[in-house]
Amino acid sequence: MSRRETNPLSVLRQAIHGVTPGIAVKARRVGGSTHQVPIEIGSTQGKALAIRWLLAASRKRPGRNMAFKLSSELVDAAKGSGDAIRKREETHRMAEANRAFAHFR
Repeated sequence: MSRRETNPLSVLRQAIHGVTPGIAVKARRVGGSTHQVPIEIGSTQGKALAIRWLLAASRKRPGRNMAFKLSSELVDAAKGSGDAIRKREETHRMAEANRAFAHFR
């Protein structure tokens, strides 16, 4: 992302699109043990999760105020880095690791 791109809406769209997960894990209890079962999530739920993760990552950042922290996180997410992107990758890794339990849906 270059400094000269100034359209904030495109940065916001890019950030949300980059953070939106396609799959998540849900704890399901089967025979006394709890399994993390991967489930597909729809676009609306995915976007809601993405916005929640962006806000949580912004709150964790050091900085002056929330507006500054959120804008920094959005720019980072649009570039493909930042805590929110890390959270998405972690979720996808978790779903991939627990793929064997997908039949418990």
